[in-house]
Amino acid sequence: MPTYAGLVDVEDREFQNVQELASLWGEIRTELERFDVRIEESYAVLGEYDFIVVFEAPDRDSAVQAALTIQGYGLDMQTMEATDTDHFADLVGDR
Repeated sequence: MPTYAGLVDVEDREFQNVQELASLWGEIRTELERFDVRIEESYAVLGEYDFIVVFEAPDRDSAVQAALTIQGYGLDMQTMEATDTDHFADLVGDR
């Protein structure tokens, strides 16, 4: 399945506490199963973005559905298709 990386920023939605924000990911994971999308890794990060999410989706349409679902929780996500470095090395080696 293709891999995608999402840079996530918390929008203006008010969360009652940090625990509520952290617990959202369980709800999001469950909802993404409807689109056969699986979160592989998620990290809270310092800097311009608040979270990085790595997920697999069967196709781009499912990745778009994942992004829209996450945005429905008050999180803004910039989504990028990702290629693992071994596959990238194979592609470069073919040149």
